[in-house]
Amino acid sequence: MFPLAQSLVMPAIINFLPGPSELIIILIIVLIIFGPKKLPEMGRAIGQSIRELKKATDNKDEAKDENKDAPKDEAKDEAKDETVIK
Repeated sequence: MFPLAQSLVMPAIINFLPGPSELIIILIIVLIIFGPKKLPEMGRAIGQSIRELKKATDNKDEAKDENKDAPKDEAKDEAKDETVIK
C-alpha cells in the first residue's frame, strides 16, 4: 500500500476500534444476556472453530504444495512407462 493511503486509512480504522471501557461494557452486556453458565461453552466453541479454521487453511496450503509437485512426478512416471513399453 502507498504511504499516503496508509496514513489516511489507518487512523480511520483505529478510531473505530473499541477501547478498554467499551470492551468492559460489551463483556458485561454479554454476561447479562447469556449468563455465566453459557460463557465457557461459547468460548470453547469459538476456540474449536478457530482451531478447525487454522487446520483447514493449513491443509489447503499443503494440498496446493502437493498439487504443484504432483504433475511433475506423474510426468516422470509416464515417461518411465513409455520407455518400458517401447
